[in-house]
Amino acid sequence: MSDAVETRNVDVLIVGAGLVGSLAAIYMAKRGFNVEVYERRPDMRTVEISAGRSINLNLSCRGIEALKRIGIADDVLAEVVPMMGRMMHARDGALTYQPYGKDDTEFGNSVSRGGLNKMLMDIAEETGTVKFHFNLKADDADFDSNTMTFTNEQGEKIEVRASVIIGTDGAASAVRREMLKLDGYESTVEPLDYGYKELYIAPNADGSFKIEKNALHIWPRGTYMLIALPNFDGSFTVTLFLPYKGELSFEKLTTEESVREFFTEHFHDATELMPDLVETFMNNPTGHMETIKTFPWNVGGQCVLMGDAAHGVVPFFGQGMNCGFEDLTVFEECIADHLANGGALYVERRLRTDEEPRKTARLQLEGESNWQKLFEDFANRRKENCDAIADMAVENFIEMRDKVGDPKFLLAKAVEKILEKRFPGRYVSRYSLVTFSNVPYKLAKDAGIICDEILAELVSGIDKAEDVDLKKAEKLIDERLAPMLLKRPELAHQA
Repeated sequence: MSDAVETRNVDVLIVGAGLVGSLAAIYMAKRGFNVEVYERRPDMRTVEISAGRSINLNLSCRGIEALKRIGIADDVLAEVVPMMGRMMHARDGALTYQPYGKDDTEFGNSVSRGGLNKMLMDIAEETGTVKFHFNLKADDADFDSNTMTFTNEQGEKIEVRASVIIGTDGAASAVRREMLKLDGYESTVEPLDYGYKELYIAPNADGSFKIEKNALHIWPRGTYMLIALPNFDGSFTVTLFLPYKGELSFEKLTTEESVREFFTEHFHDATELMPDLVETFMNNPTGHMETIKTFPWNVGGQCVLMGDAAHGVVPFFGQGMNCGFEDLTVFEECIADHLANGGALYVERRLRTDEEPRKTARLQLEGESNWQKLFEDFANRRKENCDAIADMAVENFIEMRDKVGDPKFLLAKAVEKILEKRFPGRYVSRYSLVTFSNVPYKLAKDAGIICDEILAELVSGIDKAEDVDLKKAEKLIDERLAPMLLKRPELAHQA
């Protein structure tokens, strides 16, 4: 470790004050620990953070469940915009609507990333046992002493020694980088050869929405697309997904004229909604996306990764945040199981500069404190499921940019809605399993493959969804799909 101007001792150190880090702080505080969160960016509650790299969030079942566990779901849901389905915009401006769920009880929730992050930080501080520290860049780690070194804005080094380190510092995680220096740690980063650019549709003068508010809008164009998600203030966050290179790509959009011509030709109706389009496009950065898979997620009982630091997911299934939040749900379940089996969790509170040494703080006075066993249990429960949603997110990109405009695809989806209503609990689509249930992602992926096989057989030879052979459908469902789903208690509401 480098020479430091200051050394601090903390109980639980969380690196990264994003969505997952802030929620993790709340969870750990409610378990009785003192928590300190270190973040490289300034405090977004007091400093205006430049726009341009935010893709709006679709808060769904898994994320809501994590918020419910600590009693804050109602506060968050009070500031979302429900999205009942997809609204597809054809080149000629024609609209096609596709509901998300089997009925109006199943929908997504558009939420501001920044707004939610600020709310979670406020709630964490209100516990009285969480402190946030900003403008501190993580440099390196010594896992033998469980110490991380940070650099402040003045270039000074600060060493922070912790009993437990939780790395929630995103796709470019410094904690993961330090773990990968150890023997036996591996990580793969698969960049998508697409970038994204954030744009904006302002509300009407009276604050109302310029286009349908309760939908996720998609302009599918085969190899590229535009999407728009509603915000609580009547605006829409718009995102262009486009290849980096090629005839239609970001490398071709380098002048104001080229940008104006591209949008006028390919997204005419959207262009009319964004008078500041060209200026916004030229000013905002081009974001990048990648899938990250790494393992192990922990260093003994000293450190563990969560969220994008452990499993980076591209945004095309709306599950990045939900998956990260579900990490906390599963981690909480691991803690509960550990304690129920006679274990304990405690941290050794070391001497601080302003007080006498504290006694060991224990959640349970008897039993063995084994953070390593807890971390390994957590990672083993999550790894295959996080890999599964990472794969499905890439697959869903192809569906969103291309297939949602294909009549054959739309026919299959219309048949699927009929099957979900006619055979509740026995037929549940992959999308519903991912978005409207808490079944493991791996099960959703496996079931989705079977759903695709069933739909391919049923739509062959028909032109209208109403002509589907329901007797054949029931036979296929009962043979192939229902045995996987009916045994899942998480799907009781579907039956």
